[in-house]
This record gives sequence, C-alpha cells and structure tokens, in this order.
Amino acid sequence: MFRACPIAERIYLDHAATTPIRPQALAALEEGWRLWANPSSPHAEGRKAKAALEAARGRIAAALEWDGEIIFTSGASEAAQLALGSAQAGARLVAASEHDAILGAAPDAERLPVQLDGALDLEVLQEAVQRERPLVAVQQINSETGQRQDLATIGSIVRDAGGVLLADCAQGAGKLALPECDMAILSAHKFGGPVGIGALLVKDYNLLKPSGGHERGYRRGTENLPGVLAMAAALEACAESYCDPAVLEPLETLAQDCRSLGGTWLADRLAAPTPYIHAVAMPGMSGSAQLMRFDMAGIAVSQGSACSSGSLKRSHVLEAMQLEPGIADRTIRVSVGWTTTRTEVERFCAVWRELAQRS
Repeated sequence: MFRACPIAERIYLDHAATTPIRPQALAALEEGWRLWANPSSPHAEGRKAKAALEAARGRIAAALEWDGEIIFTSGASEAAQLALGSAQAGARLVAASEHDAILGAAPDAERLPVQLDGALDLEVLQEAVQRERPLVAVQQINSETGQRQDLATIGSIVRDAGGVLLADCAQGAGKLALPECDMAILSAHKFGGPVGIGALLVKDYNLLKPSGGHERGYRRGTENLPGVLAMAAALEACAESYCDPAVLEPLETLAQDCRSLGGTWLADRLAAPTPYIHAVAMPGMSGSAQLMRFDMAGIAVSQGSACSSGSLKRSHVLEAMQLEPGIADRTIRVSVGWTTTRTEVERFCAVWRELAQRS
C-alpha cells in the first residue's frame, strides 16, 4: 500500500516523546563542549565554567519567569525522584494518570482518581489533603491525551491545606506559562533541548532535604554544562510561537471525519484539551497495527508515552479515565512540535483516512 520512505522524507509526529533539537540549542552544546572544566574546580578554568553555568541558570529563570531556585538534573525522571524522595513533606499524593516517572518515584503514594474527562477529581483532592503537609504531584499536560489540569484550582486547594504542590511541567514548559506551584519538573528534550538534561524548580531549598554534592548540596554528580547551556538556549527560542495554529487546522477536519467513520477523537471527551497532543482511536484497527502502517507510510506516531509504549499492558492513563477497552486498544497519539508543517499534518490526515476506510 505504501512505498518505503527514506528518513529524509519522513514525517515526525511524536514530539511528546522527544522533539528535534533546536539550532540554537545545538550551537550552545558546541559552546559548552569547549568549556570542558569542572564547574566546581577552584582554578581559572573551573571558574570560567562556573560562571557560564550560573549565567545559564539565570537565563532559564528569566525565560520561565521563575523567581525560585533551579536544581539541574539529568532529566524529568531524576527531578521527580529528587522531589518525591527528598521533599520535607508528609503523605505523597499523585494523580492516577501521572507519567510513569512520577508513579515510579513514589510507588507507595496514594493515587488520586481522575474523572471521565481526564480532570483530577477535586472533591477527592479536597478530602485527601486534610492531613499534615501533604505533597501533591500533578501533570500540567498529560503526555498521552493532551489533557491540561486546572493547576490554579488544584494549587489553591493544596495551599489552603498547608500542602506542597509539585507540577510536572515536562510537556508544558516552552509552550505554556509555568503554573503557580512549590516545585516544578522540566525536561529539555521536550522543548527543543538535548536529551539528558532537566531541572527541578523549587521555591525554596528548605522544601528539600540536602543530599550533599553539587547544586548547593541537593544533587550529586558533576553538572552537565553543555546540556545546561543548550537548555537555556532552547527555552529562549520558545519565546516564538511553539506551533502556528494554521498548521493544526487540518486536524479539525480530520476530527469530523473520525467521528463520522465511527472512530473516537479523545479531545471531545477531555475537560481541557491542548492542541499539541491528540489521542485518536481508529475504527477496526488496533493501535499497534496502526503504528506499523503509519511507519511504513513514512510517518512517526506513537501509542501512549514513549516510556511505556514497549509494554503490552493497556495504558494506565486511559484506564484511569475509564475509557472503554476496545477504544483504548485502538488509540494512537499524534503530537506536533516546533518543526511541524501544515503539509506534514495534511499528509498524516490523508493516510489516517485511507487506513480507516480500509479497516
């Protein structure tokens, strides 16, 4: 049905997994590789590296309009482990639809249910936070469905109870403003930076137990200076629109076709969908079969989070929303980014229609 497609001609629509590195970030990486000294060394070479590190820390804070502290990590997973493992707080509460990195960092945490529309159940949250200084972890944007949580209301509930709010902003940073929160998680490769660098933002170091080592004594291991410089450059580049709305217009027509063909456009069910991530169930074809056919057609999409897409288990996110198993098994994720063009989106829509009509 589809001819083999050379890599140069392929269409990448899996930006929620990793987005291509921005040229500004690539240039900053090269700059960082020339600053090879350890930023903690007291000699001139180390001081030069340290100055570059602290300048980048300030640039990141300015780009995010963050007035707290920044602890550099190897990515979102380490930031989650640091926050959930070292926070000076009481019971850990996490939304049931959180990313595997959050759930894995707090396996004994109480899981808060989400409603059928993907939104956190605020009535349950109100009751759950009535304990001594709870730590509540919630995603800004769900990486599988694109559901945006109401962190303003959630934060107000948590603060009124004397708790601590940890916002997983891996999918939101660079696209949306940071929410008001006590701690936030970032991952550079989600907004055009390199893999292997992220950060935990904290309003005050006193929220965490120090572990010794680098980053003011809160993280062990030498800082990744090239990665930090590249992350700063990528965030500054995000001042431009993440994705032109005109690029996404063909998806609106596809949503109508999906409904008429008996498929499910999950954004129809969400309380607050975002335009960058779409979950779509095709009638009559499993998600795994769709992935293979799209790949053969030269289009990269996914089936849920990249961290769990190799699993044969059904998505815990869709299960938390109580999505019908038959629909969940036929759902793929399409996510756009800063490199996506309208022509690419139109091509995806055309292939989706062709597959749906043949299934």
